[in-house]
Amino acid sequence: MSEPAPTGELKRTPLHALHLRLGGRMVPFAGYDMPVQYASGIIKEHLHTRAAAGLFDVSHMGQIALRPRSGRVVDAAQALEALLPGDILGVAAGRQRYAVLTNSAGGILDDLMVSNHGDHLMLVVNAARKAFDESHLRSHLSQSCVVEPLNDRALLALQGPLAEAVLAPFARDVQALRFMDAGVVTLMGATCFVSRSGYTGEDGFEISVPAEAAEPLWNALLRNPAVAPVGLGARDSLRLEAGLCLYGADLDETTTPVEAALEWTIGKARRPGGERAGGFPGAEVILGQLPPPYPPPHAGEGRVGITRLRVGLRPEGRAPVRAGAPVFRNEGDAAPVGVVTSGGFAVSLNLPVAMGYVPPDAAAPSTRVFTELRGRRLGLIVSKLPFVPARYKHR
Repeated sequence: MSEPAPTGELKRTPLHALHLRLGGRMVPFAGYDMPVQYASGIIKEHLHTRAAAGLFDVSHMGQIALRPRSGRVVDAAQALEALLPGDILGVAAGRQRYAVLTNSAGGILDDLMVSNHGDHLMLVVNAARKAFDESHLRSHLSQSCVVEPLNDRALLALQGPLAEAVLAPFARDVQALRFMDAGVVTLMGATCFVSRSGYTGEDGFEISVPAEAAEPLWNALLRNPAVAPVGLGARDSLRLEAGLCLYGADLDETTTPVEAALEWTIGKARRPGGERAGGFPGAEVILGQLPPPYPPPHAGEGRVGITRLRVGLRPEGRAPVRAGAPVFRNEGDAAPVGVVTSGGFAVSLNLPVAMGYVPPDAAAPSTRVFTELRGRRLGLIVSKLPFVPARYKHR
């Protein structure tokens, strides 16, 4: 959890009082007072999510509706494509897509989810970036779209292999949803926006619910013995095992989608030769970094204009390696060639894991690089991501 908390008075989500009653240990995160764990602790919360269903309060994240002034959702999609390299016109009604906003240098301004609700788009953005994102969207899209922050809504995430069984009694509709489906679902009389997604690598749902209905829904879900409240600590360890990025740690304004191993977010239609190629900030830089159409067998080969790639790293031994640790090509080198951006203990695997950036010629799986831990050099083995296979429901 290395996303920095802005200075000033901490904000509270609509479930803040509930977290205190549940014994949540509260910490500052992205400007909010958030539960890092509950009484059971991070390890048990992590394992419970992998085995049953974890319930997370992620109401600190930003929810923004993008409403086309023309009334045609394709116009909102086309407008948004001017700010990111994703294929948003290709997102059908009832579907959702992960995307990244970029700057003129090709760096990532934020990563976000975009869903098509038929007559408008809905964006879920990072808590520490939501004020910036709203301003950015207004300054570029106000002529074509109404940018509406949904500040009166909370956001819950129900994650784990039993998530569907837990949520289905409230609305049978959710059983028909597949990974990255999104739509309107009525839960306990409240109109909710539900997507089959999350940030743990597990099957599950994210539920946008009116603020006043959030606590009754949370309590109702928690009455199921398969459900346990889970804080930010386990959310972080779960997303690291799943190889998922944290903005401000693994991604920032100096990192391109290709360097971050997120080139899959660049839609085919937006690539060279596509019907809407380019046309987004930093397109020349980003598209120039893409590998050839038939990539060579080793990671990093054939790349142009990049000096680093995000990879998985497995520390040798049992000691976790934390964000900020330098990465050296050889054990005796004085100057680092990369950095660890996320690191910790993979509870599901009972061993330490990390992610970080290394030179392209050191990015192939099984390559051995080194870091420094307590004054000693420690080997790191470049590994494929994710560390724990995803269990999304695709059919």
